[in-house]
Amino acid sequence: MVVSIVPITNSRQCMKIKAIIHPAQEGGYWAEVPALPACVTEGDTMEEVMVNLKNAIEGWLDVANSCHAIELT
Repeated sequence: MVVSIVPITNSRQCMKIKAIIHPAQEGGYWAEVPALPACVTEGDTMEEVMVNLKNAIEGWLDVANSCHAIELT
């Protein structure tokens, strides 16, 4: 298990989010973000899983922000 900090930057802010990367039984890696429910991804290499993690986190945050915007209107 590897704990990684993934930097996420958008036009307004920068944040660091902790992710846990696990070796997959079939090879490669899978990762989870404990602070973001159901935010998981996988990759064949550590580099691929890191790129996929960044995309998964950004997607999760985009959906959460759009849902919050809908609730406010």
